[in-house]
Amino acid sequence: MIPNLDRTHRLERKLRLRQLQVRRLLQITQAINNNVTVEDLFSMYRAFLREELGVSEMALFVRDNRDDNEWVLATQIGINSFDLPDINLGETLQRFKRPGLVEEVNIPFFARFIHVIPVLHKERPIAYIFIGPFTDADDMFERVQIITTITNVIAVAIENKRLFKRQLEQDRLEADMDLGAKVQQMLIPDHFPVREAYEIDTIYKPKLGVGGDYIDYQEFDDGKLVFCIGDFTGKGVSAALLMANFQANFHTLIKKRTSLCDFVTEINKAVYEITRGERFVTFFVGEYDQGTHQLSYVNAGHPPPLLVHDQGIKLLDKGTLVLGSIDELPMLEVETVDLPNQALICTFTDGLTDLQNPAGETLDE
Repeated sequence: MIPNLDRTHRLERKLRLRQLQVRRLLQITQAINNNVTVEDLFSMYRAFLREELGVSEMALFVRDNRDDNEWVLATQIGINSFDLPDINLGETLQRFKRPGLVEEVNIPFFARFIHVIPVLHKERPIAYIFIGPFTDADDMFERVQIITTITNVIAVAIENKRLFKRQLEQDRLEADMDLGAKVQQMLIPDHFPVREAYEIDTIYKPKLGVGGDYIDYQEFDDGKLVFCIGDFTGKGVSAALLMANFQANFHTLIKKRTSLCDFVTEINKAVYEITRGERFVTFFVGEYDQGTHQLSYVNAGHPPPLLVHDQGIKLLDKGTLVLGSIDELPMLEVETVDLPNQALICTFTDGLTDLQNPAGETLDE
């Protein structure tokens, strides 16, 4: 009669575990439907494994919210996250293709565990759970099966939350980029002068609808023309706001009719006061005098424009550092060149030199 009693006890324990599994699955499913936080889901998960299944050590790894190729330790039982080795987790985890025992692992952190369970979603791993010894070794197989089921539910819920959060961030980024593009388009002049003495023409095609490029000009009654081109760090609304402030400073300061040296010094201070060195702008400004046929310019870290005429090509590369990186420019050179009756000044941003043809070759200077 004793063997029958043992069989009965085993069946009772198995039944109790299955009833426990159903209850916890119901609770976790209800929690997911009620959109509880990730932290609350992990808390329920840890409590179930530790208190009701007797798991003494556990580590659950999921994909990083910011990078699909990175993995993070999401929750644990009985271990210290500081014990995690400084290794490429992705390379280590991908070695575990199927549920089973943790074998042939030379990394002490993982060697402490007994079981590993990869969680797959559409053949793609979304989580790995490592389980150490149980406080009670009875019914180990049934306990591992229950943990596998519960972990799959939890991992899929976490993955869905991660993807939903990423989609929200993507939507916010697209809205930011769209608003930035609209603001930026408003800051670019909608027409450029065509005079007997000079003509300005432009091609403006920002990548992905928004960029940090800026172009502007100012004509004066004494026949002088000031034109500029710039490229701001950053994208979206932040770059557009910086550009709007820069445009206001450009027109205010250039109308003071000071020297180009003083103008660049002042506009650099204005940019630095806003960015505190965290953002900067590459900038080229030129002043053309119709009366003397001379061009004075300052290049502040911008790709050198090309002065093209019958005598050849000259790079306009004299000037100073980028604007906004420091409050006082350590050097500033203004160069003046004579222009023949027929000359072309080609200015551009680095988006042009970054272009590649189908062979992968760039359009260099």
